[in-house]
Amino acid sequence: MIYKVHVEFSKEFLEINDKQINIGIKSKPLKGEANKEIIKKIAKQFGISSSLVQIKSDHKSRDKIIEILEERI
Repeated sequence: MIYKVHVEFSKEFLEINDKQINIGIKSKPLKGEANKEIIKKIAKQFGISSSLVQIKSDHKSRDKIIEILEERI
């Protein structure tokens, strides 16, 4: 499943509307810390491992494309 993600800093929230996720994070965008927090929060929301959440594009942007992979059995 592919989602568009919009990130806001210094806030704590997560909203999902169809294929759009709006997320607020506390981490600063330094050394990938913000992206790690985004992945962890989205994985927790969906109840999956963080290894199943991948940022597909725009790693350095507030607007990203993420993919949630299906678990393999």
